[in-house]
Amino acid sequence: MKKTLIALAVLGAAGVAHAQSNVTIYGQMDAMITKKTGSTTSMVAGDNNKLGFKGVEDLGGGLKALFHAEMRFDPDTGTTEAGGARPLFQGQSRVGLQGDFGMIRLGRGLTAVQESGAGFEAWGEARTRAAMTSYVVANYNSDPLHAGSSTNRWSNGLWYNSPNMSGFQLNVTLGTKEAQGTGTPKANPYSVSATYNQGPVAVMAGYERNPVETKFWILGGSVQATPELKLQATYAQQDQGSTKAVNPKTKGWQIGANYNVGTGQILAAYGQIKPDGVESTKRFALGYEHNLSKRTFLYVDAYNEKAPVVGTVNSFDVGINHRF
Repeated sequence: MKKTLIALAVLGAAGVAHAQSNVTIYGQMDAMITKKTGSTTSMVAGDNNKLGFKGVEDLGGGLKALFHAEMRFDPDTGTTEAGGARPLFQGQSRVGLQGDFGMIRLGRGLTAVQESGAGFEAWGEARTRAAMTSYVVANYNSDPLHAGSSTNRWSNGLWYNSPNMSGFQLNVTLGTKEAQGTGTPKANPYSVSATYNQGPVAVMAGYERNPVETKFWILGGSVQATPELKLQATYAQQDQGSTKAVNPKTKGWQIGANYNVGTGQILAAYGQIKPDGVESTKRFALGYEHNLSKRTFLYVDAYNEKAPVVGTVNSFDVGINHRF
């Protein structure tokens, strides 16, 4: 359960009272046992394991200050995500202001396109499991200059989110041209998405240029077809022409569904990734989540993936997820 701390501070010397501040502590733990073709049985994180802190201070006149800091870690070893290779606050570390103009933040987090696209895939933001993340983004990497990066975040960034206007919202991320990771960016990266979410229908369109000038665009849509059934689909393309002379374009698409049944949910998806001049990689995935409570569920997933050179890979996992 989320825990909210209410703090009221007084500047004694100045005799000025601060506005009320709300700080929320939250988190998630997820561990699964998985077995893939050609690999030994192992224990890994099925979803992002996190401990986060976020807060809002009312400054008056409709203006608010806000912050959000989120740690990521691997539950089987206790190290920071990816075996300690990623930052302590891998999830995000942003501070900013919110008002009638929308929201402006500075720091590290998901790019506008990556943040918007996560809602159009059956497994959502799940880190591994049978997730279709690579199909949603056609194997695109927002952060190619950092070895072992999460591929979908920027450091040294500025975020703007417009107010919600009858379901429409504009989201923009701008990155600085700072030397980082394995080199200096060729250009300032930027990411723009437009979303619409009203009633049973949601759609999004996005465009992004990363630090090495790879260009990426994506379209996504979902519909709550019935109270039990939600359908999603995405189509995306990346162009690596700035760094890859031969066959620079890669296309990806996927369709998915979530179906509520009893105290659980069935997840299913199919997708393809097609680089120019190369045979497609194809995946069919199926999963089931069984709710033990509002905060805890057990799950099982399986997928079959066929890729050139690698061949056919079958994967099976079982795990538990708990949110607090």
